[in-house]
Order: sequence, then structure tokens, then C-alpha cells
Amino acid sequence: MQIDCDECVMQNTTACKDCVVGHLLHDLLGPIEVDRDQAVALEVLADAGLVPHLRLLRRAAGD
Repeated sequence: MQIDCDECVMQNTTACKDCVVGHLLHDLLGPIEVDRDQAVALEVLADAGLVPHLRLLRRAAGD
């Protein structure tokens, strides 16, 4: 899974404030690659209330 905030419709909204992706990308430029195991780990952490759930909502093509 590639995560790029520039492709998210929630970018620059209040959802960004506690999005786990923002914490991952804080010091990086551009998208990050998250493999299946990492995505599962993020989901487990979110389900336990330790990090917010992934809020990435991809923009439709052409937006």
C-alpha cells in the first residue's frame, strides 16, 4: 500500500490532526510504502485505541 497525503481528500482538514499517517510522514517528503504486515499492525494498534485509524481517502482520478 502506498500512502500519500497529497492523494487524500481529507488533506488539510481536522482529520489530519490525529491521522497516524501524519505522524509517520512528519519528517519525510512524499509517499511511504506500507507492506501488508505493517498495515495489519497499524490496524491492531488503532483497534486497541493506541493510534488513530487510517483516514486516507483517495481522491478520484482527475481531481
